[in-house]
Amino acid sequence: MTLITARCLILACGNTLRTDDGAGPWLAEWAEQRFRSESDVLVLSRQQWTPELAEEIARAQSVLFIDSSIDSAPGVVEIRPVEPAAGGQGLATHHLGAAELLALSRDLYNSQPSNALLVTIGAGSTELGEVFSEAVTAALPTACHLIEETVLRLLSGPRPGLA
Repeated sequence: MTLITARCLILACGNTLRTDDGAGPWLAEWAEQRFRSESDVLVLSRQQWTPELAEEIARAQSVLFIDSSIDSAPGVVEIRPVEPAAGGQGLATHHLGAAELLALSRDLYNSQPSNALLVTIGAGSTELGEVFSEAVTAALPTACHLIEETVLRLLSGPRPGLA
């Protein structure tokens, strides 16, 4: 697959009815507003990542995954590179992570983004509710700044097919 549909795909995940788990969709909405004039940026937000997203990932030059994390301290914002998951582990369709989606993109479409990064924000609570914890609320400006800085850096790289 060689058809690039987005130089930067922002792919967020989270449940807006589970307090801090809704940080991903909130950040996706912010990114959609921030980059609305950038035709090279595509923002998608889902309650959970599913196999169908592998095609969009395969068509992107870069992908920025956004999700909350129960493994990080509440409100801690982190970014890290993502590599495709190792093969042969089978496919769990209930919830796919960034690494599994990259592997699907590679395996099904023989294509994957040249850059894949994951931004997480530590969740303090995933109980039922629509209000973020104090830690996540305080961390949102940091997360927005990191996303903005990262997307602008990804967009400043070479365009596919150009020297």
